[in-house]
Amino acid sequence: MPELPEVEVTRLGLADRIAGARIESVRLGKPLRWTLAADPAALIGRTVRAVRRRGKYLLVDLDDGLLLMHLGMSGSLRFDLDLPAPGPHDHFDLVTSRGTLRLNDPRRFGAVVYAESEISPPAVKLLGGLGMEPLEASFDVERFYQGLRRRKAPIKQVLLAGDVVVGVGNIYASEALFLAGIRPSLSAARISRPRAVRLHSAVQEILARAVERGGSTLRDFAHVDGQSGYFQLEASVYGRTGEPCRVCATPVRQIRQGQRSTYFCPICQKY
Repeated sequence: MPELPEVEVTRLGLADRIAGARIESVRLGKPLRWTLAADPAALIGRTVRAVRRRGKYLLVDLDDGLLLMHLGMSGSLRFDLDLPAPGPHDHFDLVTSRGTLRLNDPRRFGAVVYAESEISPPAVKLLGGLGMEPLEASFDVERFYQGLRRRKAPIKQVLLAGDVVVGVGNIYASEALFLAGIRPSLSAARISRPRAVRLHSAVQEILARAVERGGSTLRDFAHVDGQSGYFQLEASVYGRTGEPCRVCATPVRQIRQGQRSTYFCPICQKY
C-alpha cells in the first residue's frame, strides 16, 4: 500500500508542474472506493491552485473547491502531456492545460472525491479523525507521548491506526520501532516518556529518509514520472524474515498483528 512517503513523493513530483493548470475535461473509468460526489462537467474550466498532503491523502486545491485523492492499496498517479490511451486499470483522468493527471489502480481501493472546502462533510468525513503530521513542526513530542498513554493496544497497531500520528503505515512502523528499540507487541500505554521521545524521533527520521529515497516500491507504486522508489532496499527489518539483523546478526522474526505482517529483531527490540 502506498504510505505517507510515497504520497509525499507523488506530491513533490506533481505540485509545481500542475499548479496554474486549467481543467479541460474529466474522464471516469470503473467505479472506485468512493464516488466523485460531483458532476465531472462542473469541474471543467476550474484552475488548479496547489497540491497539498494530509496523511495519505493528496489535496488538489482548485479555485473553487478541492479534490481529495487516495491511492488505496495499489494506486499510483501519472502526470504527463502525452499519456497513452487509458488502460483497464486507469480509472480517472484529469485533463488540464499542462498535462493529464491519471489514477491507475488495479484493485480500485483508491478514490477521487470533490469537496467544496475542507470543512464540508465529504472532507471532514475523510480527514476529520487524522492525527498529527509527523513531518511537520506541529508533531509535538508531548502530545505524542500523551496519545500513547491513552492506548492499551500494541504500539505497532497504535501507529497504524492514524489517530495519534498519521501516515505511519506498515513498512515504516516496523522500521521506526526497530530504530527506537521497541518491541512491536508492547502496549503503547507502557512506553515511558524517554522511549516515546526516541520513537517520536525515529518516526520522523524513517519517514524523512524514505521520502529522500523516493518511497518504497513493493508492487504497483511508481512516481508520477513512472520511476520506482528504493527505500525498501535498505530496510533494517521489513521483509527480511530469517535474515541477520543489520546490528546484531540475530535472524529477523515475523509475526502477524491485525492481519498485517510485522518484522522485528528479538535482541535489539527486547521490550
